[in-house]
Amino acid sequence: MTSRGDEPEPWAPAEHLPTDAQRMGLSRSVPDGALLEFAGSLDSAKRSHRMVAWVLLAVMVAPVLLTVLNLLR
Repeated sequence: MTSRGDEPEPWAPAEHLPTDAQRMGLSRSVPDGALLEFAGSLDSAKRSHRMVAWVLLAVMVAPVLLTVLNLLR
């Protein structure tokens, strides 16, 4: 940030974190913030980004499904 704090430095990467996440204190330097930053930077117009989003969804849902299956057994 500049000394006034009103605009980012030109070399700083763009922030893709939602304002709610920023208010909670998340940034790209913490694991949860980094994941949000990464997911927020995906572009739905690009096929490879959509594939990455599906892989991320599968990675997030798989432990829940395995836990539910284990509980039902």
